[in-house]
Amino acid sequence: MRKIDPAKQQAKRQQIVEAAIVCFAKRGFHSTSTAQICAQAGMSPGNLFHYFPTKDSIIHAIAELDRHETTLALAQIADAPNVITGLQALAKHVLLAASDPSYSALSIEIAAEATRNDAIGKLFAANDTVARAGLVTLLAKGVALGQVDASLDLSQTASWLIALLEGGVGRAALDLKFDITANYQTLCIIIERFLRPA
Repeated sequence: MRKIDPAKQQAKRQQIVEAAIVCFAKRGFHSTSTAQICAQAGMSPGNLFHYFPTKDSIIHAIAELDRHETTLALAQIADAPNVITGLQALAKHVLLAASDPSYSALSIEIAAEATRNDAIGKLFAANDTVARAGLVTLLAKGVALGQVDASLDLSQTASWLIALLEGGVGRAALDLKFDITANYQTLCIIIERFLRPA
């Protein structure tokens, strides 16, 4: 019996997920066939179904990847000595990701699909819960350090920060003249004025 190489398996799964992201961003979930994903990944349908039995299972993998990346991004700023500066760095990370047309288009596709597909809606809600919890923890640290306005409702503040960042991703996808660098400077000002103590 041939030994399974976990690293090779993971690399194949990643190859399929990356191919699916390109296809979903270009055509949407419903208009993308597994044959198109196979062509983009450069593999046979049998090979693809070995790793992902359905198209929905690929979407689940993309959601898991997004959750993992969100957790990593929040962990990177968790120890920032200045919470507002850390959040501005997170905003930069999001805007730079949004400069990739596939990322921004896929983000809009996922948000739209979450409103009409219960399974994807639950995935979207689970990822949102992770992001909000991480931001609330960070904001609480900012309040304790006197860097964030203590009168703010932290849960609502986290939700509005997410809305602000998601809005930036939407602008990047829909506005061809959206200048990431120029808008990042303005976004930093908005975050700082929103959060700083009165």
